[in-house]
Amino acid sequence: MYEWFFNGFSMAQILVLGFCAILIGINKTGMPGIGTLPVVMLMLTFEPRLSTGLQLMMLGAADLIAVTYYRRHANWVIVMKLLPWALVGIAVGILVLRGLDGGMLRVAIGWIIIVMVMLNFLRQRFLKNTENLPDHWMFSAFFGLAAGLTTQVANAAGPVMAIYLLSMRLPKKEYMGSCAWYFLILNWLKIPIFIFEGRITAAAFKADLAMLPLLLVGGMLGILFINKINQKVFEIIIQVLVVVTAIYLIVSSPSA
Repeated sequence: MYEWFFNGFSMAQILVLGFCAILIGINKTGMPGIGTLPVVMLMLTFEPRLSTGLQLMMLGAADLIAVTYYRRHANWVIVMKLLPWALVGIAVGILVLRGLDGGMLRVAIGWIIIVMVMLNFLRQRFLKNTENLPDHWMFSAFFGLAAGLTTQVANAAGPVMAIYLLSMRLPKKEYMGSCAWYFLILNWLKIPIFIFEGRITAAAFKADLAMLPLLLVGGMLGILFINKINQKVFEIIIQVLVVVTAIYLIVSSPSA
């Protein structure tokens, strides 16, 4: 049975995969700011293209867990504003993947995230007359394109979505519900693309099947967290984790 699930995987790879499964479960139901950490860990442990395939299948399963719990909390106006632009971003990401290696992509995504965090901070701190900016179609277009691009390239759209939803000042559960439905749609749309590109393999599928119990454990831990944490603390934790993981994407890259 062990050989069927993990044929060709080292013990270190299996342990990293298991830890990432728990993190992904927590990310989807309680701490969206940690979503980039599994991206980095898997990229450092597996071949870059395989790492994204392994992660996408776990993300898709965890999205089902999150939607089951938060199914009534999504803000569909926000989700539908982003989705068309995200699909365009996915198409751009397919083209971008043909011209950049894994190290360059990690650096690019890290810097994109940091720049967006800085712009959002400056907007909130100094531009007092831009409170209506998040309602402008260009604001949604920018973040939708960025989310689609980063999710197709490296499953790293979590920080992008975090910045956008924080600017909307959503309550915790509405924030999580909007994330859950948005990524459920995008990730399941991406699975056939990843199979066609060879990023999802039979070996990866079998290894991810073994991770389902750990995804459930992570999902339950995330729900416990979200029900205990204060709204303001929740937002601060997300912002800090977004910046930390973006920096790590940059410094961990071989091309950095």
